[in-house]
Amino acid sequence: MFDVDAFVVGAGVVGLACAARLARAGSSVVVSEAGPRIGGGNSSRNSEVMHAGIYYATGSLKHRLCVDGRRRLYAYLAERGVPYAKCGKLIVATDAREIGAINDILLRGQANGVENLSMLSAREAGSLEPELSCVGALLSKESGIVDSHNLMLALQGDLVDLGGMIAFRTPVLGAEALAGGGFEVRTNDARIRTRVLVNAAGLWAQKLAMSIAGLDAEHTPPLKLVKGSYFSCAGRPAFSRLIYPAPVDGGLGVHVTLDLAGRMRFGPDVEWLDHDDPAAVDYAVDPERANAFYTAVRRYWPRLPDGAIAPDYAGCRPKLSGPGAPVADFRIDGSAVHGLPGLVNLFGIESPGLTSCLAIAEEVLTCVSDA
Repeated sequence: MFDVDAFVVGAGVVGLACAARLARAGSSVVVSEAGPRIGGGNSSRNSEVMHAGIYYATGSLKHRLCVDGRRRLYAYLAERGVPYAKCGKLIVATDAREIGAINDILLRGQANGVENLSMLSAREAGSLEPELSCVGALLSKESGIVDSHNLMLALQGDLVDLGGMIAFRTPVLGAEALAGGGFEVRTNDARIRTRVLVNAAGLWAQKLAMSIAGLDAEHTPPLKLVKGSYFSCAGRPAFSRLIYPAPVDGGLGVHVTLDLAGRMRFGPDVEWLDHDDPAAVDYAVDPERANAFYTAVRRYWPRLPDGAIAPDYAGCRPKLSGPGAPVADFRIDGSAVHGLPGLVNLFGIESPGLTSCLAIAEEVLTCVSDA
């Protein structure tokens, strides 16, 4: 009755993780990717940070999947030989008013079961990072960085080794829930019948969900787009760990990120967009935003030289809540939500989606067990 057991839309890190896990469970799997390569969307426009799981509301999907996913991911990276570094992170308070916020993050991290967290005095933080200026800091030893492209190549290799395939330049135009179960998916050049349909389309997840005949529109949440710009920094890195300020509305603040080649960059900032159209996002970095970056970074690195930063790249987050509203959780909507066995819609998969990818894949597998 079906051409394939499982059809996954989106070949980003989450879609690839879901596809590989479904294939490992014995399903025949096809991944549809509108672009010419894996990870051409948000998976190539982020900080490549592996989060420990300290920021997220206890009991939320973000909390549970980040902590589980981070543990799974470190093991997977070591097994597959994917480059990574457990470099650690300092979340810093730059004035006394922020100490309470940092301590709240510590308490939440402990409630979330995150390992190796400790509060540091200004002197202790300075002994680890001499260029750092702060009045106190939270040290997270489990945080790290990963080569996200090689991670995606490893997941693609797993999928192909298990008999799965990726159809590039194959946008999904729509789908229909079939009366006897399963779905018919329409792409630009084919119609495919599948038992399981996984919507891992990232910024386009809402648009895809709205194109599924038989899915009630009430099950597609509004999309709020937030652009985040990054600036590179010339010269040798001033820090050996990730440096994060106290979180801000819509994000974690302009922070120091490192890559495995030893380069240092700053970002992302938070720019709420006035539309919900992923096709209309301008990924150019406005050089004028540098002034705000200098101000933000010099709160914890006063010696940042003039002229040291330059526009690098930008990303866009598919948020489910707007400015000033409580932070929305991931949504992994299976049949218990919308009543269509075999369909899983992934909405609002922003940070910590990279860290959580393997745990998200397990959750998706559980969701489709009734199909």
